[in-house]
Amino acid sequence: MRGYVAHKGDRWYAVIYQGVDPDSGKERRRWIPAGTDRSEAEALAAQLGQEENERRNGHRSELTIGGFLQRYWLPAKQLRLEPSTFDGYQRQVRLHILPHLGDVPLRRLHTDQIQTHYHHLLTAGNTRTGQGLAPKTVLDIHIILRSALGGAVRRGLLRENPAVAAGAPPARRPTSRAHRVWTASQLASFLRLPAENRHHPAFWLAANTGMRRSELLGTRWYQLDADTRRLSVNRTVVAVDYQIREGSGKTRNSRRSIDLDAHTIQVLADWRRRQRDELGGHNPDGPIFTKTDGTILHPHSLSQAFERAVAKTTLPKVTIHDLRHTHATLLIKAGVPLKVVSERLGHSSPAFTMATYQHVLPGMQADAANTFAALLQENEDGGDDLLPGSTR
Repeated sequence: MRGYVAHKGDRWYAVIYQGVDPDSGKERRRWIPAGTDRSEAEALAAQLGQEENERRNGHRSELTIGGFLQRYWLPAKQLRLEPSTFDGYQRQVRLHILPHLGDVPLRRLHTDQIQTHYHHLLTAGNTRTGQGLAPKTVLDIHIILRSALGGAVRRGLLRENPAVAAGAPPARRPTSRAHRVWTASQLASFLRLPAENRHHPAFWLAANTGMRRSELLGTRWYQLDADTRRLSVNRTVVAVDYQIREGSGKTRNSRRSIDLDAHTIQVLADWRRRQRDELGGHNPDGPIFTKTDGTILHPHSLSQAFERAVAKTTLPKVTIHDLRHTHATLLIKAGVPLKVVSERLGHSSPAFTMATYQHVLPGMQADAANTFAALLQENEDGGDDLLPGSTR
């Protein structure tokens, strides 16, 4: 029963239960004044409760999976997620859930249907090629669907979540692969290219810090402290459907300070003077890297400028993101502690850094074995006097 009565002071109220609020998780009730007579309040509560039941039951029977996702779940997610993350959710729903499950009434969806859908995605889910999707992609779709249907349960639209019992592909750690990186000499050769290229300072900073493209474009001049040679990283610029979106780092670790060397400080100082000449003044609140009119540089434009610069050389073809991998790989090979590298890159933990760059470690372990053997060999003479029975 959704309607009952309550007494406060000298008045009676008809109270209508309206389910659970999906945001707070608390039960929702509507209080309607019903005068001073209890019997009249009970009649009003019964009438309104019946109407609420009929409304909700009718809504349940009409609401489809597609309707629920597009009218309720996605709009709620958009308020909480970073634009780029929400765009990924929206794309998965549009491409891989709505075409096959969108017209299914929400209350009639069952586990077997979901399981059959996952099998279809694994065998022929790629609408462009007709081939199957990767297990990791299907797992991502399962996580989205399970979360959405869990929201339907909390709203009182479903009694239980049919996706919980559906068997999705297991979560497997991606196979580590060697990233495309330059050697130190190759990187130095690229950075010696003519600095007249107005994007050269951005390439330099990316190579010398391992910053992500979004971080390079989001950082403002006031975040640079030339005296302490430190750069604060806490803003990002990303492209969602080619539209520029500004935000902050996704995690606490990605918002960090990076130490810079003296040469990098000089490169940025030279760039600041050039930008001041272009814009007719310096804006400390403005982005470090901009277009010639001072507006935000589009992420795709920076990537394309990097690709054109690389194409003019005989160096191996890499992307601007590979400068980040190059920075990390060279530091690890040089013996810089993983914790320091992890902090510099803004990783969640040194363990993540080690898993990402474990392809670098075998050669380092061989060096460690040889170093240890050399230490023993250097101390072979005179070692017998510490054996049992020694008079020393």
